[in-house]
Amino acid sequence: MLPVFFSVSTELSDYKCFAESLLDTFTRTLETSDSLTTQFRNELQKWKLSRLSIGGVSLDRQGPEFFLTSGTAILKHALHDAWRQFVRPAQITGVIFFLDDLHNFTDPRAQGIALALRNQFQEFAIHGVNYSLCFSARSDYFSNIRSFAEPAVRFYDKVYLSSFTVPETREYTAAVFGDSLRTHHLSQWLYAKTFGHPYFLAFVSRQLLALAHGSLVDPEALWPAIFKRLEHEKFRSDLAQVTEREVQLLREVAKAGNDEVSPRQMSNQYERKYFSRLTEKALLLRVGRGRYKLYHPLFRLFLQEG
Repeated sequence: MLPVFFSVSTELSDYKCFAESLLDTFTRTLETSDSLTTQFRNELQKWKLSRLSIGGVSLDRQGPEFFLTSGTAILKHALHDAWRQFVRPAQITGVIFFLDDLHNFTDPRAQGIALALRNQFQEFAIHGVNYSLCFSARSDYFSNIRSFAEPAVRFYDKVYLSSFTVPETREYTAAVFGDSLRTHHLSQWLYAKTFGHPYFLAFVSRQLLALAHGSLVDPEALWPAIFKRLEHEKFRSDLAQVTEREVQLLREVAKAGNDEVSPRQMSNQYERKYFSRLTEKALLLRVGRGRYKLYHPLFRLFLQEG
């Protein structure tokens, strides 16, 4: 099986742009596959240059319907053609497309993307073309499209990612750093910092590997440098998507005495809409009726330190 990893960026303006970017990633993955001979790689280069004309796709259409139709045609014809010319001759059993953060589409019609992808990949299966699809998105991704895209909702098997437990964190640490008495202590340290959050667990582990140079005697000594990197790579981008008013509210929530707060606890200057917006942006979590908390204690620490 050939895995194709694609990160969905907020810069993708429409489905046509998405289709072209996905095909670029797909062809790069094929090029680096050990299953492809030199002859096939040369043919693949020629195919990349000519693929936009596959199927006679017209790229000058206008109107709302163009959002999906052109991208749909490009993916349909190009992936069918690639299967026949490259995937099967290279004796690759199938291709799995892993799309990360599908919710990053900012176009107002982007909610139809899950349905469009469902239609396309179902069509591939009907014709015996073994392309599979796996995507990650926010847990409420289908909440606004259930009424008109029920087929899409039923098509996907949903798996909800939650924080690792203490035993799971220990298993993860052993897989990354090796299983020893020292890594048992390290797993406890990692859990105390990340509370098993998969992103932060992976981020901190990666930084430990880069900074420790093979010696993990005292991970706490590396924590200031790791947290500084986390601030630059994660938390500043979190705040870049919110208004000054929303940042002010986040800082007040961080300074509150309890982990959970309600709008009534805050000053009257914040309307409930601010809490709703920050929940939509996944910076606040709604933990109960009228009760919210910051999405992670590390984010809270960052806000507290200013």
